[in-house]
Amino acid sequence: MSFRNISMYYFVCVAVHGITLANAATFSIQNNFPYTVWAAAAPGGARIWARTGCEFNESGQGKCQTGDCVELLQCQGYGLPPNTLAEYTLNQFDGMDFFDISLVDGFNVPMEFSPTSGGCNRGIKCTSQIVGQCPSELQTPGGRNNP
Repeated sequence: MSFRNISMYYFVCVAVHGITLANAATFSIQNNFPYTVWAAAAPGGARIWARTGCEFNESGQGKCQTGDCVELLQCQGYGLPPNTLAEYTLNQFDGMDFFDISLVDGFNVPMEFSPTSGGCNRGIKCTSQIVGQCPSELQTPGGRNNP
């Protein structure tokens, strides 16, 4: 059985995604901020992001300032911009895995996305606080939108 482990820092809690039994993947998510960040993932995989400024009631209804999942604690689809994305595709082209950090949905938190097994020791980072570098037209509470 093939097993891959990729760590992504600057999130809270741990999300585990099983791609298939033969190609399982574990994602360890860690928050290094002094404030709460809610981890989110698209059902079925492919992307993980951070949600900030969230408040949920006991039934899982609520809202997040960034990365909101249509007012649900358990995401049923992609998060609403702005959100920094960690994207991945596993077991492609000759069994290789691919991963990136994307700002296509804007930016809300700095992020590091690094494999911890499988022979790859090169992670990627978007750790600058780029909010202050973006034009004021892209400003939104808690982040920056993509033009």
